[in-house]
Amino acid sequence: MARRAKGRNISGWLVVDKPAGLTSTAVVNKVKWALEARKAGHAGTLDPEATGVLAIALGEATKTVPHITEALKAYAFTVRLGVATDTDDAEGRVTAESAARPSDDEIKHALATFLGDIMQVPPRYSAVKIDGERAYKRARDDEDFETTARPLWVEEILLAGRPDPDHAVIEMTCGKGGYVRAIARDLGQALGCLGHVVTLRRLWSGPFDAAEGIDMATIEALARTPELDAHLRPLEDGLADLPGVTATPEGAARLRNGNPGMVIASGVEYGEECWAAHEGRAVAIGRYKAGELHPSRVFNP
Repeated sequence: MARRAKGRNISGWLVVDKPAGLTSTAVVNKVKWALEARKAGHAGTLDPEATGVLAIALGEATKTVPHITEALKAYAFTVRLGVATDTDDAEGRVTAESAARPSDDEIKHALATFLGDIMQVPPRYSAVKIDGERAYKRARDDEDFETTARPLWVEEILLAGRPDPDHAVIEMTCGKGGYVRAIARDLGQALGCLGHVVTLRRLWSGPFDAAEGIDMATIEALARTPELDAHLRPLEDGLADLPGVTATPEGAARLRNGNPGMVIASGVEYGEECWAAHEGRAVAIGRYKAGELHPSRVFNP
């Protein structure tokens, strides 16, 4: 007989305002402990020194994580101009310096080239895999390797501030898989002055906003109390970017068993991915086809 997982069978989202100095995995583990949760995961890694929204999925909400990782995200970050590092952030070793300092207009002109569909080469110190091994491990071993460029959608990128000639504050909204450190590196190269990230904050991710996040001190203070449970958001919040349909009672029963079920839909196209609810609770995610939802993921109440 399989061993039963320990912890409470709770589902929902806890939106954390991550502080600098913690890995995303460390935050997940702390939240899992504080809520005594059986299952938890996060929707999109933040670098240890980055801050901002880190959405933690619990229980059945982990099935909605792909929809948050695919959603648009917004960042505010500060670029140190004139210095390149091997990690493309302030934690790395300085590899080159430049006395050149661009004007505000030059920065704005360069940023315009990062809009839309671009190709981005991930930093050498990143979690992308090279022949089955993480790039950062190869970089730490001083191996000679190249990371492959990958597509990124940049919805918006603008100069938000210029505290002094050495620094530029940038705000960016982008799709899945973007590396802010690579943006800072490439911007510095485009300007002919070099650059790296010194501060990074994720402002929002899909439906989750850092301004609504709970800090780690509060999580510690309220750990294993009903007061922390009160901060949980429903798993349905992770489906905010998907169209919704309503399952009939019979349809809901069929869907929960993994079978196509009858739904009531309005404005949903044939074959479109959507989620079905019954009595206000998510039942399944799937494809809409002629009055039925064909489930790909089912939620267990």
